[in-house]
Amino acid sequence: MQTTGFHDRVAAELSDIDAQGLTKPERVIESRQGPVIQVGGRKVLNFCANNYLGLAGDERVVAAGNNAAELRGAGTASVRFICGTLDIHKQLERAIADYLGFEDSILFAAAFDANGGLFEPLFGAEDAIVSDSLNHASIIDGVRLCKARRYRFANSDMADLEAQLKQARADGARDIVIATDGAFSMDGYIAKLDEIRALADRYGALIMVDDCHATGFLGPQGRGSYAHHGVKVDFVTGTFGKALGGAMGGFICATSAVVQLLKQRARPYLFSNALAPSVCGASLEAIRIAQGEEGDTLRDQLTANAARFRGAMAAAGFDLLPGQHPIVPVMLGDAKLAQTMAARMLELGVYVIGFSFPVVPRGAARIRTQMSAAHTFDHIDQAVAAFTTAGRELGVI
Repeated sequence: MQTTGFHDRVAAELSDIDAQGLTKPERVIESRQGPVIQVGGRKVLNFCANNYLGLAGDERVVAAGNNAAELRGAGTASVRFICGTLDIHKQLERAIADYLGFEDSILFAAAFDANGGLFEPLFGAEDAIVSDSLNHASIIDGVRLCKARRYRFANSDMADLEAQLKQARADGARDIVIATDGAFSMDGYIAKLDEIRALADRYGALIMVDDCHATGFLGPQGRGSYAHHGVKVDFVTGTFGKALGGAMGGFICATSAVVQLLKQRARPYLFSNALAPSVCGASLEAIRIAQGEEGDTLRDQLTANAARFRGAMAAAGFDLLPGQHPIVPVMLGDAKLAQTMAARMLELGVYVIGFSFPVVPRGAARIRTQMSAAHTFDHIDQAVAAFTTAGRELGVI
């Protein structure tokens, strides 16, 4: 049977993506992750990594990962419940739960899997999930896997959230969970968890927060968006692939009973290999650094870097989304313009990436910059100068 039609369709779709300026190129990095990286044989400033605390290339984090691999090998060659649970897995589960203030936690191969595995074991057709419209794709996919009724509210719109909660209650929902990013990755907005908490209490709802872009650097000791607002939530999902070492792996923090049920029923946990020992060792060291006095110093530097960059870019005339998060989106609108400007920035010695549909809505293309505690003020100033040069050349400013 001929399959040329399928392959022709794939080729045509790729051609269409490219014609719209939506192709997402992969640039090869030839060094450790850090504020300065090597790309194409030259050193460039890096302003698009999730390396918020600058720990991805930290010698202590690297050494801890290497040591764990030396002691426990490359991996377990098994899922956790068969013969894949190591002592270091239990240590990491205890460490992240204690750090974030929860009874227990469960590890996943990725934060995407954590969000994919949370809802289906805990909520059924009698329940309701009320989800923020800008939630990460992993939350959206996790909700789709669940049989609970789905409700959606406009991003951080508390009036709409209350309306959806009222509707869910009127529809007879047994349990309701409000699902939200703690910090929205494409925009840098921080969820209004103090107001969400008040509404959850009023309507008897649970709260789930994806804190991938908050854990390690928002709130006291970097405990996240809920700590930033001084409230408690029921479930927190997160990652070791950003501020906490930059490797990979996800987690869910919750009550011990919830964690035990997830270990019995969460499919991404039951059917995926256990986290590599090197990831666990590196993540444990990153948590140790993040929750101590050095972590406070890193968070202060990160805050100062974000404020300096925002101020200078606004003064230069760029259109920025407002906020205080180290994610600083430079809004351009047109997808091809975003790709062209990112390429020009690389020529000027600054590595950034243009974001366009389907990662962000059509017409909302941008260059999402991200600050790191490892950046110096000189790095910030060089990046702003490069943006200014490219922006003037392309008619952006």
